[in-house]
Amino acid sequence: MIVRKNATEIAALREAGRVVANVHDAMQEAAVVGRTMKELDDIAHEVMRKAGAIPAFLDYHPHFAPTPFPGVICASVNDVIVHGIPDQRPLEDGDLVSIDVGVFLDGWVGDAARSYVVGTPRPEDEALIQHTWEALYAGIEAAQVGNRMGDIAHAVGTIGRANGYGIPEGWGGHGVGRAMHEDPSVPNEGAPGRGLKLKAGLVIAIEPMFMGGGEDDYVIDDDGWTIRTRDGSRAAHCEHTIAITDEGPQILTEA
Repeated sequence: MIVRKNATEIAALREAGRVVANVHDAMQEAAVVGRTMKELDDIAHEVMRKAGAIPAFLDYHPHFAPTPFPGVICASVNDVIVHGIPDQRPLEDGDLVSIDVGVFLDGWVGDAARSYVVGTPRPEDEALIQHTWEALYAGIEAAQVGNRMGDIAHAVGTIGRANGYGIPEGWGGHGVGRAMHEDPSVPNEGAPGRGLKLKAGLVIAIEPMFMGGGEDDYVIDDDGWTIRTRDGSRAAHCEHTIAITDEGPQILTEA
């Protein structure tokens, strides 16, 4: 069931989104060569605690996973597309890091992801990240009252395909509200003018995921969570939670 939000509820979602943005800022500053993803996970948890927020990912157990998620953040490095588990591997110069953060604040969810390079970037990684951000903002621009969900999907997917990237089928954005994953689904590829008609009050997470090697295939590690590119190429993942309003889309996960 799709539940549209009123202005008061969108304001509460924006407060949760600000916590997410602050967590991302703290982790991005701390993401240096030699630091582990588990250390970043601890930093994220501390920022959440100080803000009075609860991690949304920790112990989350969707139907596809064999066990609850063991981390506060999803920490995906290099060929990991999404759902990487924070571990003790030190970050190396040139690692491409994609971090997804979700919180509950006063019962409302904030959810956003960022990709960036630790240390010295490779030109192809910089381009991959830049195009993923461009696709995100193209999707946001398409999130106008009266448009269709396919317009968002088409805006995202067009940038990915035009630059030769793979797009993992079945993974994309979602509704956001009292639960971390609500209806509707927000695909990263689709036909314009098709699908759900967008109305004011709809709050969704748009999250492009692009794979640098150009293939769409992926594999899932034995942990049941970590999703990797099959060809070993690097991946990027960028996400904002937005509200669709009569005045245009509003990004809720910015500081």
